[in-house]
Amino acid sequence: MVELNALSACDGLLPVEHGRLTLREETLGAITSLAPFKGQGKALSAALQAAHGVGFPAPNRMEVSGDVACVWTGRDQAFLLGPQPDAGLGAMAAVTDQSDAWAVVLLSGEGAEDVLARLVPVDLRPAAFPLHAAVRTELGHMAVSIMRIEAGLRIMAFRSMAATLVHELSDAMAAVEARRRLS
Repeated sequence: MVELNALSACDGLLPVEHGRLTLREETLGAITSLAPFKGQGKALSAALQAAHGVGFPAPNRMEVSGDVACVWTGRDQAFLLGPQPDAGLGAMAAVTDQSDAWAVVLLSGEGAEDVLARLVPVDLRPAAFPLHAAVRTELGHMAVSIMRIEAGLRIMAFRSMAATLVHELSDAMAAVEARRRLS
């Protein structure tokens, strides 16, 4: 009988370090898509607050409480990151487990914004993209969600794109670090 072992999306690909920059995989726990039913947005936000300590986020933002986050991922859609969702949320929203569908990495260190400036069409400098900001955008040819957390920039891409994500980020990290050394 064949024994199957679960592997993370970035198994064998990370961590990567280039000078002051680090790219590592993050394990968030459950990743659950929440899409409120028509007219249920406020009720869903209240239920999220009661059950998990976070409300439904405004566009381009995330709500955070300890290890729990709810991040905006598009119009009338957010991801609950961390806990299994309270069963009662299903009365107000389409609730879909996405835990195995995403590769999640953390880019940190001096120059992290410079790395992403080479790859995304969004200003991610702290003045324009402060703590708990979130955006859905493209990185190279991939759809991604990017969030600013205290530890750096969290990037979520489809699991099937994990190797490409790591490759693109690693190349950009090397270029930023080479430029820094030449300065």
